[in-house]
Amino acid sequence: MKEFFEPMLYLSTPEHPNTMSVIAELKEPIDGAILSDVVEELRVRFPYFYVKAVARDNDVYPDPNTFPMTVRNSWEPINFNSRESNYHLAAWKYEGTRLAVEISHSLTDGAGILPYVKSTLYLYLCRKTGLTLDPAGFHLPGDEIPASETGNPFADLDIDGAEEPMYIKKPVEDFYRVKVEGEPRQQFHCIKMAESQLIRYCRDFDGSPNAMIAVLLARAARQYDPDNEKTVSVSIAIDHKAMLGARENYRMFANVIELDFPKSRSLDDLMQSCTTARGQMMLQAQPENSLWAMKNRKLTYAKLGQLPLDVKLGAIAKSAGNTRWTFSVSYINSRSLGVLDPYLDAVYVIASPGVFDIGCEIFCNDHNFFLTIMQTFSADRFVELFLNELSSVGIDYEVLRKEPLRLCGIEPFTS
Repeated sequence: MKEFFEPMLYLSTPEHPNTMSVIAELKEPIDGAILSDVVEELRVRFPYFYVKAVARDNDVYPDPNTFPMTVRNSWEPINFNSRESNYHLAAWKYEGTRLAVEISHSLTDGAGILPYVKSTLYLYLCRKTGLTLDPAGFHLPGDEIPASETGNPFADLDIDGAEEPMYIKKPVEDFYRVKVEGEPRQQFHCIKMAESQLIRYCRDFDGSPNAMIAVLLARAARQYDPDNEKTVSVSIAIDHKAMLGARENYRMFANVIELDFPKSRSLDDLMQSCTTARGQMMLQAQPENSLWAMKNRKLTYAKLGQLPLDVKLGAIAKSAGNTRWTFSVSYINSRSLGVLDPYLDAVYVIASPGVFDIGCEIFCNDHNFFLTIMQTFSADRFVELFLNELSSVGIDYEVLRKEPLRLCGIEPFTS
């Protein structure tokens, strides 16, 4: 039976691919041949990402994939688990001066994929520039691969003995759903703002970047649909690995804590709103909560292990698209890519919408924050209201991109 720390690959379905992507915009056009060589070389250092899905023992397992990971000179999507992706669950692409890796979110999370992205960029830039950049902090071919990177990140913890934490947040059942305007078309905006400015406002208003953005999203929702009385529900991504001290692991252990913004609570006082949001986050973001979540994950795996694969695939297909929150906010803990920063104009993250109406990914690099706002409809009015909220608190911004959300899909797993 599959261990509880192994990826649940069938959380990705054709209807809801659950794909994430890290995009880097460089100062010079991308050399596809160099990128292809680097991606292939790094399979020996990051074998965890070079896999195919294989059905056996009533489950879907990631097995080594000897075919090359695809590197395409196109931003048009392809499907994982198909011939066009060489049956990988990840793929690279490039166009002009930007490149991106796309990967099944069931395999890894933002914290997990970041070392792979950094190492790819490092080798690429060394080859492209002809320089030998300082390799400190990068995972490169020839390095010994620590067991902590791909093994059980909680092997030293008493998962079975975990006790129910002091506080468990009850989800809001009937929360506010963002009104769809325009055409049903997935798109995203990438917004750039100075790190120093946002952090200063976070300090002045007792916020953190994810708490403050959640408050501003809720304020924008009040402007967008002022007559709606329902509670705005926001999920904040949390990394259980980091909470329990296992930071160097590529596996998917991200989950969420939840913030509620009922209509009866005024959001006019930004400091009070951020303080309340951070208080909700601190109650839920505790090691005991993460340990409890891992115990429940282990129990879930044991129960699912008793079911035939086709039953699991059918159940996941039905539930994967259920919207659980109004907004989602995810913040990858990074401030710099070190020696790579002078060669980069922007780094940002996007993900498939699914369990939220509108998503926001936050990434910080080289003294700038990059926010991506992802939605499933074409009208821009909500984003414009959110930008107005940034301006209202004195945060300057630049909209770098507005374009369709073109992410890889996935072919169905078969039993």
